[in-house]
Amino acid sequence: MIVLQQVFDQLKAEVIQTGQFIRHEAHQFSADLIEKKGFNDLVSYVDKQAEQQLVDGCQAILPEAGFITEEGTNSIRKEEYNWIIDPLDGTTNFSHGLPVYSISLALMRGTEIVLGIVYEINRDELFYALEGQPAFCNDHEIKVSSIANLSDSLLATGFPYYDFDQMSCYLNILNDFMQTTHGLRRLGSAAVDLAYVACGRFEGFFEYNLNPWDVAAGAFIVQQAGGKVTDFKGTGDYIFGREIVASGLIHGEILETIQNRWNKK
Repeated sequence: MIVLQQVFDQLKAEVIQTGQFIRHEAHQFSADLIEKKGFNDLVSYVDKQAEQQLVDGCQAILPEAGFITEEGTNSIRKEEYNWIIDPLDGTTNFSHGLPVYSISLALMRGTEIVLGIVYEINRDELFYALEGQPAFCNDHEIKVSSIANLSDSLLATGFPYYDFDQMSCYLNILNDFMQTTHGLRRLGSAAVDLAYVACGRFEGFFEYNLNPWDVAAGAFIVQQAGGKVTDFKGTGDYIFGREIVASGLIHGEILETIQNRWNKK
């Protein structure tokens, strides 16, 4: 049987070391080193090397696990355990010198996440949670916000960057929230947004067109911090379903606002 605490204890050093590599490269990075995987979908040697480091470390720690990775360094899935890895969530921020980006790493057993880590590199904040345990930031237990009203809340979101079919209704959702909350923030890293929900800096986060590696770790940390995570319909298909709502006590109000505007596909 896998002992998650032992896995995490070994993994922590790998994640921090990879974060140090990313931080070092940020000081000498040039925008002409950016590649395009698709429209507004950027990648660099930093993403690829960071992912390789994490894959190598995870393989050494847990050889029986497979992988779901953003850059495809290893895409061999296994039946029981799979790592879900985003080596640099916020590549666009990184490439423009905006210091909001993170490492996101989760371990899935079957269809359930059992371990999640989000490392906010520039603030040196390691958010993490293990199955059956509370959530932590740098070894201090964290909880979602206790604010119970949408009107007193600060929300985070992301903007569509390649699929604009739902743009008009999404703008209507933003318009509604701008008039009914303390405001909206768009940091550019879904993993960071989710970590900040987990520790109460944001009351909620919502976005669509996301991938499993963007949300798997952060969503699990939110849940272990006492929060709720669903898709826009209020169901559980948020890891592979490409849309997510994560919050504390205001989850129902966020869903109601989104569902009043969202075009059902």
